[in-house]
Amino acid sequence: MNKQHFLPARLGIEFKTIKAMVNIYCRAHHNSSNESAPCAECLEFIDYANEKLDRCPYGQNKPTCNKCPIHCYKKQQREQARKIMRYAGPRMLLRHPVLAVKHLLAEKVPVPENYTSKSSNRHVRKSQSKEKPEGIKR
Repeated sequence: MNKQHFLPARLGIEFKTIKAMVNIYCRAHHNSSNESAPCAECLEFIDYANEKLDRCPYGQNKPTCNKCPIHCYKKQQREQARKIMRYAGPRMLLRHPVLAVKHLLAEKVPVPENYTSKSSNRHVRKSQSKEKPEGIKR
């Protein structure tokens, strides 16, 4: 499993939403008794979703995935996401009402026509790490 990247602001909320949906789905379909620990297959999907959010070219202006003109998920993962969201979406209002409402509001935001080059979280994170001066060596 990959290292999950910190996703700030809107990307972070979207990641929390996806992770919550995967947990709901996994608990119902993969006999995962512990809500905070999904199965290996679902953990792999969570890592995949985190990586795709980190690399989204829209960055913090990212539309919700179903409105996005760029399909960055591979076909198999896109189908898996669709299954997870169809099952967990209606249940989110009971389990995670704040995340559900934030997601519904995010769907109302219009899709930006263009995105600026190197605005993904990955590019921002890497450029910030290059700007930080190295510590004093003794």
